[in-house]
Amino acid sequence: MSVLGTRLEKNNINLCRRGAAQALENVNDISEGIASEYLVSLLEVNLPKAGKKNKITLGVSEKNIAGSIKAAFPGIECETGDTSGIVADMLRGVRQHAPKLLKQLQEGDVERAQLGLGHAYSRARVKFSVQKNDNHIIQAIATLDHLDKAINTFSMRVREWYSWHFPELIRIVSENQQYARLALFIGDKKRLSDADLHSLAEQVNDDAGIAQSIIDAARVSMGQDISEADMENVTTFAARVVSLSKYRKTLHAYLISKMGIVAPNLAALIGEIVGARLISHAGSLTSLCKYPASTLQILGAEKALFRALKTKGNTPKYGLIYHSSFIGRAGQKNKGRISRFLANKCSIASRIDNFSEAPTTKFGDALRMQVEERLNFYASGAPPTKNELAMVSHPPFLPFPCSCGQSMLTTSHRRTQWIPSLPTSTLTTLPKISTAMKTWQM
Repeated sequence: MSVLGTRLEKNNINLCRRGAAQALENVNDISEGIASEYLVSLLEVNLPKAGKKNKITLGVSEKNIAGSIKAAFPGIECETGDTSGIVADMLRGVRQHAPKLLKQLQEGDVERAQLGLGHAYSRARVKFSVQKNDNHIIQAIATLDHLDKAINTFSMRVREWYSWHFPELIRIVSENQQYARLALFIGDKKRLSDADLHSLAEQVNDDAGIAQSIIDAARVSMGQDISEADMENVTTFAARVVSLSKYRKTLHAYLISKMGIVAPNLAALIGEIVGARLISHAGSLTSLCKYPASTLQILGAEKALFRALKTKGNTPKYGLIYHSSFIGRAGQKNKGRISRFLANKCSIASRIDNFSEAPTTKFGDALRMQVEERLNFYASGAPPTKNELAMVSHPPFLPFPCSCGQSMLTTSHRRTQWIPSLPTSTLTTLPKISTAMKTWQM
């Protein structure tokens, strides 16, 4: 049995002999399961020729590369450390005795090569993105959720604190952020007069009636007087709540613009906030597009799912997509059906966003129209447009086989490995899409 360590050991030799760039390229190919030209040529030189009586078994440490080696050398069998104990022991020996086996290396070269290659590979993986960087969306939606909790908590504290001085204001203004702005603007209630009517009205959306009510209530207020130092702390805290509210609006606008670049079709279909939550929960847009529609449907309801499986109860019908407007508009008996249909369209939209070259909302708008038709079908019974007819009637769908389906089937291994994750319904409609495209072009 010939054993060849094809992970860090071989790339460490490359690092010493052919340079760090060559080693990094090789380790990237191995991580993707691609047999590089250098690896194939190395095997051709060192491996004996296989025959009917002379069977050759090659031990590899990465199971991803075994399939590529078998494709390049049909007469060779590959074993890994998981399938053969002998291979595992020999690979362990290669790692342990590498300085003695590689005579041209000095003491410490292997350790330095491993450290340098590990850092280079980690940097490349951190920078790697199939198309666009969606880490900012994950961080933005998490910050937005924390800001919502913080603003609500702080606003309630402002209401409780300032109510000792002006308790009647709560009955006039109930909105938290508006209350914080008014507490900051009014300060000491004794200073309010009719001259402040116009300035006060600007704080309540130019409603002169509410502004006059606040002035009248301040004159007969039963709240206690407050010292200058205490009022300064109250207004400082109210100013912080107002600034957080302004930043929350800025962050929300940033999230919308970022979703329009990274996942425009998903945002057009289900909304920016819900789409960002799906990406965040999946970990990335790439991970989300790998999920089948059935998984995406209950994404975010994992606890309910496992509890239902444990107690043998009813499994959940929806997770994060429940916050979509489509689920709320559907009748009670149709919520599960529309959530299943919506999850299917979200799965398609996420894959289009992940593999498309230029951001566009055409596909998301067409998919949203299909969901609207399905909602109308549940409500009135009007038959919705079938998928193959929708491809013909909506030109945005027509480039789909070229920009997404064909590129995944014919380009790099990185894209072709995700084809099995496509739902059966999508795979069966690809020929129909191609036929519809030819009809439209004629």
